[in-house]
Amino acid sequence: PEVMVAYDANSKALFSADAFGKFGATDIEDEWVDEARRYYIGIVGKYGSFVQKLFPKLAGLEIEKIYSLHGPVVEGDLLPVALDLYTKWSSYTPEVNGTLIAYASIYGNTKKAAEALLEELGDENACIMDLARVDIHEAIANAFKYSKLVIASPTYNTELFPVVREFIHGLTERNYTNRLVGIIDNGTWGPMIKKCILKEFEGSKDIRFTETTVVIKSAMNKANAEEIKALAKELKEN
Repeated sequence: PEVMVAYDANSKALFSADAFGKFGATDIEDEWVDEARRYYIGIVGKYGSFVQKLFPKLAGLEIEKIYSLHGPVVEGDLLPVALDLYTKWSSYTPEVNGTLIAYASIYGNTKKAAEALLEELGDENACIMDLARVDIHEAIANAFKYSKLVIASPTYNTELFPVVREFIHGLTERNYTNRLVGIIDNGTWGPMIKKCILKEFEGSKDIRFTETTVVIKSAMNKANAEEIKALAKELKEN
């Protein structure tokens, strides 16, 4: 059955149903980790507590291969990697101590601010994604990968830019937790992004916000450049 997990003692094989699956095609060679993360976060992400209940049952089993309904056989060097990652994903523990900068930009000014932050972070583990031009589910999965997140958005009709709102909804409905979040708020007449983001995360647990918020009035100025430096410093120290 679809949701049953079974173990065969003779072959030391775990038949894992949906667990340990990934997106992809049989005729394409791609890395297991990224597509498995996107699969797990996209489909199972909200139900980490149920996955955690499985691990004590697996602890006493000698597993040499994992057969998933949705992906290649997990064996060899990949086996301990997969088990470790599933433990982290289901407990909402970051894989990487680093920062995802997720932004949307209308005229390019918010993009410049996001790129300026990336440059200030320097050698710090960091990734930048334009939410209007990437697979939104890949961006959501990456937010779970990193320990810190910076959301940069223009104000749009006194609200979040639509794709940014979709991105945050994708996080909160999957129990996004145990992360530090920074904000770059752009609004020429009335920046509203910080207020909107705080409201979106009201029901989330263990979400901390940086003391520094970058507030841009259309385009970056010297004061914003200093705020970017302060935000980068705060992210590096956490």
